[in-house]
Amino acid sequence: MKSFSIYRSFLFLAIVLCLSAACFAQVGVGISVSFGPPAIPVYVQPICPGPGYIWVPGYWGYDSDFGDYYWVPGTWVLAPEPGFLWTPGWWGWSSGAYFWHEGYWGPVVGFYGGINYGFGYFGTGYVGGRWDHGQFYYNRAVNNVNVTNIHNVYNTTVVNNTTVNRVSYNGGPGGITARPTPQEEQAVRERHMAPVAAQTQQMQVARSEPQLRASANQGKPPIAATPKAADFRGHGVVAARQAGAPYHPPAERAATKPAGSVPPPPAAPAHARDLPPHSQPSPPNTAEAHPDEKYARQQQQLNAQQNKEHEQLAQQQEKEHQKAEKQHSSEQQMQQMEQRHQQQTQQMEHQHAQQQQQLQMRQAPPPAPHAAPKQPPR
Repeated sequence: MKSFSIYRSFLFLAIVLCLSAACFAQVGVGISVSFGPPAIPVYVQPICPGPGYIWVPGYWGYDSDFGDYYWVPGTWVLAPEPGFLWTPGWWGWSSGAYFWHEGYWGPVVGFYGGINYGFGYFGTGYVGGRWDHGQFYYNRAVNNVNVTNIHNVYNTTVVNNTTVNRVSYNGGPGGITARPTPQEEQAVRERHMAPVAAQTQQMQVARSEPQLRASANQGKPPIAATPKAADFRGHGVVAARQAGAPYHPPAERAATKPAGSVPPPPAAPAHARDLPPHSQPSPPNTAEAHPDEKYARQQQQLNAQQNKEHEQLAQQQEKEHQKAEKQHSSEQQMQQMEQRHQQQTQQMEHQHAQQQQQLQMRQAPPPAPHAAPKQPPR
């Protein structure tokens, strides 16, 4: 029982650590679907709202509550830091089902299933723009940019040598057959970040819109793209011109549920004030009073330190909010601040999970020595 209790503690901490580190690795969200998503609809790109914004193409999400796909409109999002590009998420066929692979920000665009999302994401890499000395330059050949407001532009015609289709998944019946190159496989191992708060908000609003469900719009969403994240009623919102291909949802779709016992990871906290205080777990029973008392003191000190860091970061972020409101900061400045706060919060929780794991490892009892084998009688 003792070893099981310690093992359970290690398992819990490993799960926390993995969730906290989600911004540093590409992960699926634990959802599999028995039928594939609709094709990518045909739509135009809203005009870029300002310098530093990068296009995040629309995609089909899946809502297990309704057993239905729903369209997450494409939108412009500020890069979390200079030099970072977006690798879109993608649906892939595996073991008899379609699994979602989460997109991420990083210095190199990785594999995204060979899906042609358009606007510079034509199945491999990104040709919609590039970074140069901390400034993002837009390729006007594939982006809708007003050169009066944005001067960092160039014009390079893109020749797409791949077969043109709007299939939205890799593998399986009728799916894209692309496979990652060694460079794309390396990209996923580079430092990168999860979708920023604006992208999460875009997905959440889309999920709440019944008209964006594939069964309602037959693959032709009435809101295909937005110039601003989470603003589905503002100026510049565009509808799909047509479905990428005829779509007829299967009759049994309502019964489809997330496969397996792996739930989607919780939404990453955006601010330190959103985090619950650290509570002290029960000390492992090692049958030795002195080590248990020492562990309890160390755990209490660690909890006090981490809760203090929570409070300090929350106060710092609140001061920055108040300062930004007082200075009437622009929308772009506010979004950059929110992205910075989200990164700070996630990095702090990642560090705290590592500290907890290290403390548990120091407390683990040494393995019992193996008994010497008995000598056979002579």
